[in-house]
Amino acid sequence: MSDLVSSGALNLVSLALSFLLLLVGLVLWFFVNRASSRTNEQIELLEALLDQQKRQNALLRRLCEASEPEKKEEEAPKTEVVEDNNEDDFIRLVAER
Repeated sequence: MSDLVSSGALNLVSLALSFLLLLVGLVLWFFVNRASSRTNEQIELLEALLDQQKRQNALLRRLCEASEPEKKEEEAPKTEVVEDNNEDDFIRLVAER
């Protein structure tokens, strides 16, 4: 008879452990699912922002092109200016501290 009580208690402990693991699994699933849905919402919002930024950039480009006066052809730069630019380029290569 002690075997029946012992096995019954073992079955009860096994059932309680199974229920506890199921409960922990459901809680973990809830938080993972919640994080996943929030991530999907953030992705949708970021995609909407990207679309709006693309439209704004296109609009700004059109506005800049429309308000930009026609450029006159500039004269070719003088050779002295080109030589000065070469000197400046060399100075730019030197690291400043």
